[in-house]
Formats: sequence, structure tokens, C-alpha cells
Amino acid sequence: QVRLVESGGGSVQAGGSLRLSCEASGFTSSGFCMAWFRETPVKEREGVATIDRDGSKSYADSVKGRFTISKDNVKNLLYLQMNSLKSEDTAMYYCAAASMSWVVAPSGPDEYKFWGQGTLVTVSS
Repeated sequence: QVRLVESGGGSVQAGGSLRLSCEASGFTSSGFCMAWFRETPVKEREGVATIDRDGSKSYADSVKGRFTISKDNVKNLLYLQMNSLKSEDTAMYYCAAASMSWVVAPSGPDEYKFWGQGTLVTVSS
């Protein structure tokens, strides 16, 4: 049974940092494209960062230079290091895994098959 569990969210002041983790079980993360998405009550789910099966990464323009996605294939963990946080980064953050047919991580949420329950990040200005 595939399961994704996020952790690491919390409250932080603007300019601060947080590291989100996503523990994967029931599958080997090295064989899957994975991503971080975020969502707010007033904004639909948007992609933050993706990582391909070969480890290539991509980022939303709004987080480039501030966020870093990484994956530990031995521990089956996905990370999102978030630096220089802004109030507009406040959101529920979700990790997701696409089906095995994807080699390059898709950008849209509809293409992701497995989702975690989310972890809340609140940035105060």
C-alpha cells in the first residue's frame, strides 16, 4: 500500500527557513517522479517543485532561488528546503508521486497518483 506522510510544517517569521519531509512507503521513490504542491483556501493547488526519476529538478518561478527539492532514495524520503520565506508562501504543502509511466515529472496535479495528507506552513510578516 502506497503511503506518503509529510512533516516539518509550522509557523515561522518572514525571512526564516523550514524543511519539509515526505516519507514514502509501499514503493521505491527512486522509480517515481515526485513533487511538492501547495494550496490555500483562495488559491487552487499549484506546483512548487518537481524531481524527475533521474533527479532533474524544476521549480515554480515564485520559489526559484529560495526552495530546494531533494530526494534520499535510500531512506525513501523527499525534502523541500524553504529559505527566505515570505508571507505568500503560507499554504498547505503536499508531496505527491506520479505513476511509474512518467519519466519526466509532470507539472499539473492531475497527473499525480499518490498524495500525502499535507503539512501546514504559516509565514508571518
